Amino acid sequence: MEVEQLKYWLAFSRIRLIGRARFKLLESYFGSMEAAWSASEGGLRVAGLDRRAVRSVLEGRGKIEPDAEAEKLLKSGVSAFTWHDDEYPSRLKEIYDLPPVIFVKGDLQPDDERSIAVVGTRNPSHYGRQVAERLVYDIACAGVTIVSGLARGVDGVAHQTALDSGHRTVAVLGSGLDIIYPREHTKLSERIAENGALVSEHPLGTKPDARNFPRRNRIMSGMTLGTLVIEAGARSGALITARQALEENREVFAVPGSILSPNSEGTNRLIRESAAKLVTTCEDVLEELNLTVVAQQIEMAALFPEDENEAELLRYIAFEPVHVDEVCRSTGKSAPDVSSTLAMMELKGLVKQVGGMNYVRMREVSSEYAASAV
Repeated sequence: MEVEQLKYWLAFSRIRLIGRARFKLLESYFGSMEAAWSASEGGLRVAGLDRRAVRSVLEGRGKIEPDAEAEKLLKSGVSAFTWHDDEYPSRLKEIYDLPPVIFVKGDLQPDDERSIAVVGTRNPSHYGRQVAERLVYDIACAGVTIVSGLARGVDGVAHQTALDSGHRTVAVLGSGLDIIYPREHTKLSERIAENGALVSEHPLGTKPDARNFPRRNRIMSGMTLGTLVIEAGARSGALITARQALEENREVFAVPGSILSPNSEGTNRLIRESAAKLVTTCEDVLEELNLTVVAQQIEMAALFPEDENEAELLRYIAFEPVHVDEVCRSTGKSAPDVSSTLAMMELKGLVKQVGGMNYVRMREVSSEYAASAV
């Protein structure tokens, strides 16, 4: 949209009480947001706005300057798209409560239409982190964009894993794109903007607010093919995303967890109530989304141990943490040899150090290779 028209959308996006429904009313009645911006009080009422909304528009017009909004956006390096623009995610246009304007830092690409939202607790267990890393790595390597909310916990793990695998990720914020929350994810947000996009429905300068985050979730579920929930308690915000995905007629997936873990109460309930499909491998997700060709490509491109040294070490590393000293004892190899080999295997995505010189396996080796390596 040309900036001369876009600036009025930007201005209206700052006015309290003017959301999707009232944007539609104004545009339908006046023909353009420019005409709506200059409409009289009586005209706004005839268009269908109630008294409170009319008062909000009149007060907002006294404080907001459309040209200044456009200038501020230009200087920020952030782009804005309305629901009429081709750059606006096409799948997001399909949901009922679509945002009239989205703000983007970085770039959204056509391939991002093939995406999945990954959500979960802000305090994942070791199991939750390991599962998130493993599933996100494989899904991202299949060419599927990972969408999440930049929150602590599973969200951060999902973004970080997608980036570390060399693939795209999109973060949907509950604040303006110039105010990163949580602050410790500032560096992560910069990497995401360089290798994907930051997205928000909130104008620049909007501070994080508890009310923004549940609504932010509908954008995550709305712009993706499905939502994957990894560890969510009984009242987790991730369950809001899952519910919104169901309402938007999108697929919902959940990773089962221990019946003894509060972190798994929500995910286990989704599976028990048949609201979500049980997931143990990335293929469970890809096949359900009719991306089986991509799943086959993953299988063909699976990473294998390069030599007998790597194969031998891998026999002693499972999906639960094992200390490097234990690997040395089991293999009879020296610590320097084991450490250097594990470092190379980590670069290939076969294993991962999870702290304290403990390693876990990141992917399963095909039975054909395993048999030949014995």
